[in-house]
Amino acid sequence: MDEKSKVKQADDYEQQQCPLCHEKSLILTEREIEVPYFGNVFLFSMTCNSCKYHKADVEASEQKEPAKYEFEISGEDDMKVRVVKSSEATVKLPHLATITPGPASQGYVTNIEGILSRVKYQIEASKEIEEDEEDKKKAKNLLKKILNITWGKEKQKLIIEDPSGNSAIISDKAIKMPLKVKVEK
Repeated sequence: MDEKSKVKQADDYEQQQCPLCHEKSLILTEREIEVPYFGNVFLFSMTCNSCKYHKADVEASEQKEPAKYEFEISGEDDMKVRVVKSSEATVKLPHLATITPGPASQGYVTNIEGILSRVKYQIEASKEIEEDEEDKKKAKNLLKKILNITWGKEKQKLIIEDPSGNSAIISDKAIKMPLKVKVEK
């Protein structure tokens, strides 16, 4: 967290039973912080000291409507823009990557550079195990594109869709709109 985020409360519960290894070495943490221009959020996490299991999430302290955020990354200064992502949010970087939530999805508070770093890490990991030369070349080109975006040499749109409404891109340049949630029959 930076100095702009204020920790209001921190509760740690140690020696809980881990859902994976069943050792009593799980630490549960709950913190309420104020994120400028977004409001109060709760950060929840659990970490096992034995097997290193980790799960985290972010929830707004007030009920929010499903929301979609769009942001045009156009320069190096945009790397510092704060991003709040809940475990239910989908992150899209068109023509680069789509990160869809699953059972192990994490919520976090970061910035645009942090989002790009996460995508870069996944592409690097998949490039290392890839055997097809064409796929390796595609991964190399995607990594070059991420570098150009980070340095402000190439523009990229960032989209966050969150049915829980607990995510945000905190910038005057961000466009927020209602997210139409499909109701399953």
